[in-house]
Amino acid sequence: MNHTNTLDTQKRSGGGLVDTVSRVSSIRHARAHSLFLSFRFRGAWSHRSESVMAESITPILPNSLNPNYQAPATGTVPPSPPPSLPLAGSPPPPPPPAAASRTPVVFSFPKRPLVRLTSEFDSDSSVFFHKVSCKLLDSFAKLKLSFSNNHKGELSPPQLTFVSKNLSVHHNCEDQSTLINGSVDVGPRLLLRASHHLQAQEGEATVVAKLADPGYALELSSPVPYVGLQPKATLKFPLGEVSVEEKEAEEKQRMLSINGIVKGQILNGLCTAHYADEDLKLRYLYKDEELSLIPTLCLPSNALSFAFKRRFGPSDKLSYWYNFDSNYWSAVYKHTYGKDLKLKAGYDSEVRLGWASLWVGDEGGKAKTAPMKMKVQFMLQVPQDDIQSLALMFRVKKRWDI
Repeated sequence: MNHTNTLDTQKRSGGGLVDTVSRVSSIRHARAHSLFLSFRFRGAWSHRSESVMAESITPILPNSLNPNYQAPATGTVPPSPPPSLPLAGSPPPPPPPAAASRTPVVFSFPKRPLVRLTSEFDSDSSVFFHKVSCKLLDSFAKLKLSFSNNHKGELSPPQLTFVSKNLSVHHNCEDQSTLINGSVDVGPRLLLRASHHLQAQEGEATVVAKLADPGYALELSSPVPYVGLQPKATLKFPLGEVSVEEKEAEEKQRMLSINGIVKGQILNGLCTAHYADEDLKLRYLYKDEELSLIPTLCLPSNALSFAFKRRFGPSDKLSYWYNFDSNYWSAVYKHTYGKDLKLKAGYDSEVRLGWASLWVGDEGGKAKTAPMKMKVQFMLQVPQDDIQSLALMFRVKKRWDI
């Protein structure tokens, strides 16, 4: 009985083992089948996605010049985004921008230089003055042509000027004269200058040496060709300059001539002494925000003059000048309306004339800084002895950029 039970137990356990093995194999077979179907489904969906994107979206290659672009790792391919379906009634997407042409420029034509024409008319002389200028070689040099014409249309012989940093040539077509000026920097502290008149065959050569202090310089100049006189020496310093020159006087006698100018601060003002040709001119200037006092004394003639200027505000100013030697005097009143409008009126006792003028545009500036690049002056002159013979004159200056 025990033997029979043992056989039954072995049969049951053997049958269970067979069943277990068969179940495991069926489960593995089912998993493999499902995995195969999943692979087929994913492959079909990926193939369909790639075909749809190829038909609807144009691929855009990454720009290697973009610093924010990061290339994918080696051996990996970034996944493609799912296609975006267009909405009904929406406009089609814009086409991708065309790639910029990177063809190098082999040759480019230079730009035409800017030509500037300035014309000025003076009603007193009834003459038009014209000046044409243009910059050459990228502002390396400038070419100027100036001429005039009268009310009959007759043109004067022009004057031609070529100006650069180290060379300038002036040619007058009327007398066929040419003047050449040049300069060369030999070193950081040495400069050579020369001027020559071609027709007269004469000129001047100058050597300028800058001393250790930037405010001091020594200048030596001599005529060319050499005439036997010592070169002119000029010493420049922060307070002025002094020049010594040898001249030939009467009876072929040589003498030294000293000229100079010296400036200095005295009593809260600026004192200037100018000595030339044995005449000394002393001038003192005191100036503050409202008042200016300028006495002047000339020696040895003892001629004394006095100038007085008073500012009443930012727009009103009165100037007065009196000569004690001749008792002549003059006065000028000025009123400004902004920067580009100025009214002036005055009287001069030496010519016994009263006048008034109106400036449209900056009086001391250039035409290019004025509105519309134009300056206009109207002047009314009234003689004291004959008031009825008053005269109205005007002057116009206009600039064109062509």
